[in-house]
Amino acid sequence: MKPSIPSGTRDFSPVETAKRTYIFDAIRSVFKIFGFQQIETPAMENLSTLLGKYGEEGDKLLFKILNSGDAFAKLTPEDLSGTGTGAASAKVCEKGLRYDLTVPFARYVVQHQGEIAFPFRRYQLQPVWRADRPQKGRYREFYQCDVDVVGSTSLLNEVELVQIVDAVFQKLGIAVTLKINNRKLLSGIAELMGASDKLTEITVAIDKIEKTGLDSVKSELREHGVSDEAVATLEPILLLGGAPEEKLQALSRLLANSAVGMAGIQELSAIFGYLEHLRPTCAVELDLSLARGLSYYTGAIFEVKANDAEMGSITGGGRYDNLTGIFGLPNVSGVGISFGADRIYDVMAQLNLFPDSTQVGTQVMFANLGAREELYAIPLAAQLRKSGVNVEIYPDRKKLQKQLEYADKRSIPYVVIAGENEMSQQNVAIKNMKTGEQRVLPAGEILNFEF
Repeated sequence: MKPSIPSGTRDFSPVETAKRTYIFDAIRSVFKIFGFQQIETPAMENLSTLLGKYGEEGDKLLFKILNSGDAFAKLTPEDLSGTGTGAASAKVCEKGLRYDLTVPFARYVVQHQGEIAFPFRRYQLQPVWRADRPQKGRYREFYQCDVDVVGSTSLLNEVELVQIVDAVFQKLGIAVTLKINNRKLLSGIAELMGASDKLTEITVAIDKIEKTGLDSVKSELREHGVSDEAVATLEPILLLGGAPEEKLQALSRLLANSAVGMAGIQELSAIFGYLEHLRPTCAVELDLSLARGLSYYTGAIFEVKANDAEMGSITGGGRYDNLTGIFGLPNVSGVGISFGADRIYDVMAQLNLFPDSTQVGTQVMFANLGAREELYAIPLAAQLRKSGVNVEIYPDRKKLQKQLEYADKRSIPYVVIAGENEMSQQNVAIKNMKTGEQRVLPAGEILNFEF
């Protein structure tokens, strides 16, 4: 049977890996110039760390890891009954693959709090796993590139995240729109609707407005028990137009009696005030339908979409005020944003944005024409490598034509040929594989050749 890989995962060829490395290097370079330090956490975490942090839907998407040994030995018939399956799962699975990098980061902060200088600025580039239904732009294994600040409530951190988004996508050449909202503002809107107890249902529904449309959102809210009157209150808010300042002024009048709503408006006003001075290159919008699905967000929330490609969110994040509290370290606010490397790759591939330099592999191959020829080629190859040229020596003594076919298939631009004639005169022949031109020069001058 032909081997395969799990649905929602992918292999990456050398060319694809080089392009992905280009993305990682661009993102990492921006994180570093903003003063963030890199950490790594394990692929798997205790389920007690992960469960309950992503909402009910998120918990369903966790990949659970079966305990080692005979995991089922201690199960009882009751555990395997319809009502006991949850208990059975807890007994046989104590660990899971991480769903994101934020919750493991919160766990890391609490576990290592004595070693950390707050505010702690960290970045992380690692894979995460979700038991989702694979589709375009949605994978079960994918990389996130996260940057977070914990231990500070200053809105300067949110402003820096906007700058980071702007810098990363300028570097990658992707035109994007950054959408901003605030969970406090959404709470205020729920209060205005008289449906504070339905905040989760409201945010989940309006977050789908771009995909499903306003009528579908209204229907979903009614299905969750939100009254027609409350839905009628929400509709004009979602349809508010104008610049961020105009939207915020209108909301200030509507939410004047909501303390939490006004707090959200004040935070957004401060952020957009800073951005007036910075004038980022990317488009920045106040999107009142933006809710972000993760339940731990408490303040500003962000989402980034590519302007010229059909793709969902390629970056997202927000403020979380007490994520570390669930691990025993209360009142440590944090804010962060996550770049989806896999979706960014798909956008760049779709728009043909990868520079030719990402495809540079071997620049020079030395042909292998025999034992003496090998000894002649080895020191020359070593000299070129020391000068920064990517070099390989063909390992087997095969016909020259076979070796040239290999170089052509690998898109190696130059082949160095040194046979009896060349060696007797201390020369090398350099063949340009693209033009077919071949040039002979003294071996000592090979370092001066422009490969």
